[in-house]
Amino acid sequence: MSVGPEKLAAWAERLFRAEKERRPIPPLTEAESRITVEDAYRIQLEVVKKKINLGEEVVGHKIGLTSRPMQEMFGVGEPDYGHLFRSMDYPSGAVIDYPLLQPRVEAEIAFILKKDLEGPGLGIHDVLRATDYVVPAIEVVDSRIADWRIKLPDTVADNASSGCFVLGTRATRVEDVDLELVGMALFEDGEVVQTGAGAAVLGHPALGVAWLANKVAAFGTTLKAGHVVLSGAVSAAVNAKAGSRYVVNFGKMGRVEAIFPKLEGEA
Repeated sequence: MSVGPEKLAAWAERLFRAEKERRPIPPLTEAESRITVEDAYRIQLEVVKKKINLGEEVVGHKIGLTSRPMQEMFGVGEPDYGHLFRSMDYPSGAVIDYPLLQPRVEAEIAFILKKDLEGPGLGIHDVLRATDYVVPAIEVVDSRIADWRIKLPDTVADNASSGCFVLGTRATRVEDVDLELVGMALFEDGEVVQTGAGAAVLGHPALGVAWLANKVAAFGTTLKAGHVVLSGAVSAAVNAKAGSRYVVNFGKMGRVEAIFPKLEGEA
């Protein structure tokens, strides 16, 4: 550990308050040049504990940095992950009233587990056997770090830049869809703004889930039956605009949509 426990606790408190008060903070990496990714995961877990102590419930995990361009940008060779809470979960078509600061929209495939996934040593077939079904998802990513000036420890400490998420209603069995080749179109107010396919996520979205199960095993964590796993973005993120409607369409897998509220004073 490169940063002492007292400083880690202080950063956890700052991130917790930044979200609650909707006030971004400067990057951790600017103030703590020695902070490591391991330190950052410890900070993330401290914030998770704070939320659980206030009655929050972990309902799954999200995977980030699954595309090669994003990994190259951060100079890393693997993804990162964050925790999903019950309060983050929105139904398709909902108006997103979560306390967001600088939201972006990503299109993803969500895995709903029917069996526990306990690493290490898991592979793609273990994930597919443990999956109840998949659904289209919108992940609203966000950052408590001012102006998204993030390096890897910043985003990891900040719960992998999580905001909230929206799940589609059409459940598809994994044997009924080619998760590598399934295509996606992301619409903003009726116009296509991004397209992608499942293979954009580490070559296969289930590989991301396997990576996650193996990674969290080092912290004594098991992915639980009934939990949601957001497997990673299949295209670039789009800045969310106030008053806009976003629709993610995965063809025969179905669609999911989210609406962002207008700014105060707008008609």
